[in-house]
Amino acid sequence: MSDHSQTGPAGLEPFEDFVRRHVGTSEEEQASMLKVLGYDTLAALIDAAVPGSVRRLRTLDLPPPASEHQVLAELRARAAHNTVAEPMIGLGYHGTVTPGVIRRNVLESPAWYTAYTPYQPEISQGRLEALLNFQTMVSDLTGLAMANASLLDESTAVAEAVTLLRRG
Repeated sequence: MSDHSQTGPAGLEPFEDFVRRHVGTSEEEQASMLKVLGYDTLAALIDAAVPGSVRRLRTLDLPPPASEHQVLAELRARAAHNTVAEPMIGLGYHGTVTPGVIRRNVLESPAWYTAYTPYQPEISQGRLEALLNFQTMVSDLTGLAMANASLLDESTAVAEAVTLLRRG
């Protein structure tokens, strides 16, 4: 296995640039922001903003930093211990028979659980899209101008039903 700690794979920047791409600002950027906020140092801003009751003043006992390559290798090793089980998405509170084409293209669409930004995968966005598709289908089938669906998931559906019963 080759060591990519100094240079990335062909055509990619070094892995060490990962930290700069994803974590924090430069000292110059911090100084500029602190000046706008009226503080000379980051410590002064923290002292003004963070209550002493929630501050941890002792140093954390953390392992030494790892390169992106090392972290990915460790994550792969840990993931190899996972047990692949039956996905329960879309099954609700009771057993159902869901055709494979619906499971794959609606309930388990990979577009809904892969990142649409580099840092924020949102399966909830896919669930909202599935609810919109459901409402549109019900409206088309019934000829009604409106259709209802859960706000997001089973728990919110229960809360909606209880609220509806309470108001009725």
